[in-house]
Amino acid sequence: MDEIEKKQKEFVGYEYKEVIADISKASFIFDGYEYFGWELDKKLNGNIYGNPVENIRSPYQKKIVIRLKRNRKILNKMELTRLQRNFEACINEIEELEKSKTSTATVYALVIGILGTAFMAGSVFAVTAQSPNIILCILLAIPGFIGWITPYFVYKEMVKRQTGKVTQLIEEKYDEIYKICERGNKLLH
Repeated sequence: MDEIEKKQKEFVGYEYKEVIADISKASFIFDGYEYFGWELDKKLNGNIYGNPVENIRSPYQKKIVIRLKRNRKILNKMELTRLQRNFEACINEIEELEKSKTSTATVYALVIGILGTAFMAGSVFAVTAQSPNIILCILLAIPGFIGWITPYFVYKEMVKRQTGKVTQLIEEKYDEIYKICERGNKLLH
C-alpha cells in the first residue's frame, strides 16, 4: 500500500498593519517597513478583503493603503518596533516640513489680498458717497490693486525662500531614516 504523505505546514502567527501613504512616497515607505520585518500581505486577492495595495479616493491627494504582515515571533521584536516608531516619526516630520514650505507663504499672501480688498472697498465707498470723492477713490484704489496683484509674487518668493531653508532639513531626515533602516536590517539578519 502506498503511504499518503501529508505535508504539514509550520504554523506562523502574524501581526497585521495597514499604512496609508501618498502614492508618490508609497514605494519608499514600503521599502522602509521591510527593514523592520514587515512584508506585503499577498493573500489579499481583491475578492473578499481587497488588494494588498489599494487606492483611496481623495479630491486633494491620491493616497493608498498598504497592508502588511509580520511574524509575531520575529527575533529582536522590541528593538525593531522601537526603530519602526523612529522611522514613522521621521516620516511625519518630513511631511510637516513639506507642508511648511507653503503654509507661511499662503498666510502672507492671504493677508495682503485681504488688505488690498479693504482698500478697494474704501475706494468704492469713496466714489459712491453722497458727494463722490474721486481723489480719495483713486488714492485708495492704488494700494487696493497693488494688494490684489502682489500676493502671487509674495507667495512665489516666500515658497522659494522656505524651500531653500527646509530642503537641508528634509535631507537630514532622509539620512536619519536610512540609518534607522540599516540598523533594522542588521537586526533581521
